[in-house]
Amino acid sequence: MSLSIRENLSSSLSHTFPEAPGLGPIRFFSAPGRVNIIGEHVDYAGGLVFPAAIDFRTHFAIRTNGLGTFRLYSLDFKSEFVTKELTYSEEKPWANYILGVISEALKLGLKIEGFDLAFTGNIPQGAGLSSSAAVEVGVAFSLSKIFDWEITKEKIAVLAQAAENHFVGVNCGIMDQFVIAVAKPSSCISLNTESLEYSYHNIDLPGYEFYLIDSNVPHSLKESAYNDRRKEVESATSKCNKISPEVQTLSQADFSLIEKAGLTPAEFKRATHILGERSRAQNVIRSLKDKNAEKVGEELYSCHESLSKNFQVSCEETDFIVEWFRSEYALGARMIGGGFGGCVLVLDKEGRSSSLFSKFEKEYFQKFGLNAKIYKFSISEGVREDI
Repeated sequence: MSLSIRENLSSSLSHTFPEAPGLGPIRFFSAPGRVNIIGEHVDYAGGLVFPAAIDFRTHFAIRTNGLGTFRLYSLDFKSEFVTKELTYSEEKPWANYILGVISEALKLGLKIEGFDLAFTGNIPQGAGLSSSAAVEVGVAFSLSKIFDWEITKEKIAVLAQAAENHFVGVNCGIMDQFVIAVAKPSSCISLNTESLEYSYHNIDLPGYEFYLIDSNVPHSLKESAYNDRRKEVESATSKCNKISPEVQTLSQADFSLIEKAGLTPAEFKRATHILGERSRAQNVIRSLKDKNAEKVGEELYSCHESLSKNFQVSCEETDFIVEWFRSEYALGARMIGGGFGGCVLVLDKEGRSSSLFSKFEKEYFQKFGLNAKIYKFSISEGVREDI
């Protein structure tokens, strides 16, 4: 954490919230955004995902206040929220991610007293890079340290997911919170989202690079069809389970089962994506190990086609981005995140991104009237205390 960020966070606490007799020392924490290489929309279906943390982070300053009150401040929204009650806020939705963490921690019997929290970050919001999950995990980890919880990072991830499911109202899977909690530098995580077993894998594709194109189409998972997709997956799983009781998640099914399970046309499309993504994830992990960048790229394109046609979570803008980069011979591209906007992940030869983007952004603006952005990133570590 840079000195300027620490100073901004500290001064925000001092200037925003009055002095109190029980103020504790200020401690600093940060949590990253994430990118998922492959395994999209399968983390709530027991599938295999392959995410990594990136070097865009949300930074936190926190201290106990001895008041029994939660005093929260967002530097990015220039907004203050003070409460003793855990009530959903329509006026300041950013506070709900924090209140949700507090609520879930209290359900587990974890100690929480009054505290002051200020936070800021450079994870683009609405871009599908998990800025909300970074807040949830960062707050949960910070609270675990100042209140001396005995809790693992894996359990912090589960707590943070529950906060988004139960308090915020987005029925997300576990992937985002999990990778943000346990990530290591230079490594992707192969995560089985059913068992939560995971392993670390270095990404080493000499001569190639990943980068992100932000469509600048803002998405909000709660307002999108994200929850509808999850309901369709759950319905398809239930129908498969009636025929084969051993099938507890859709990722455990096969094509012969989904063909005879009486799925609706929409459910069949969703299941087709889930099963196809299982194979694609395995192929990408194998190809990365073999340093086969071309095969990785092929699977990225295949993933996007399935997300667009079978899972139907893409949009005209992200479809255009993928096809544009395909026409320029990029090795691979696909939408990432919940969908309906956000970012596209591109895999290409090193040294081409700047010239390609300069050409792309003009054509994109002419077609959609939107200013696209490019994000270069490095694979980073997970949530941490910044001493």
